[in-house]
Amino acid sequence: MDPRDGPVPETRSIPELLGDLIRDMNGLVVTEGRLLRTELAEAGGKVAAGAEMMVSGAVLIMVGLLVLVQALVIALADWLGPGLASLVVGGVMLVLGLLVAVRGRGAFKAARLTPDRTVEQTRRDVRLIKEQL
Repeated sequence: MDPRDGPVPETRSIPELLGDLIRDMNGLVVTEGRLLRTELAEAGGKVAAGAEMMVSGAVLIMVGLLVLVQALVIALADWLGPGLASLVVGGVMLVLGLLVAVRGRGAFKAARLTPDRTVEQTRRDVRLIKEQL
């Protein structure tokens, strides 16, 4: 082969090629592990935020129920004096609590614990490795 025809193909032994393959696969596994940890941390944060909102909603619902009970007692005692104000406040608290709890439940459902990006990247990597072999 004439050197002027282009670059000389690199000739490497099978042990060298296997060593490169093992090194590359090790780097790939490490990278996939980092991606998996990142995805799980993101999903965990979403779950925690959803749980916090649900607990906050539950507390507001309880406060609303307490105020509604107070309103009922006052309404029965005074026949619509201060009881109406308590009824309005209790109703508003109850509605706010329900809204927060529903929103928290939505955030809870939206948080997916499956590391989709890692799974997809691993599939691509396996496909690439199969093509290379």
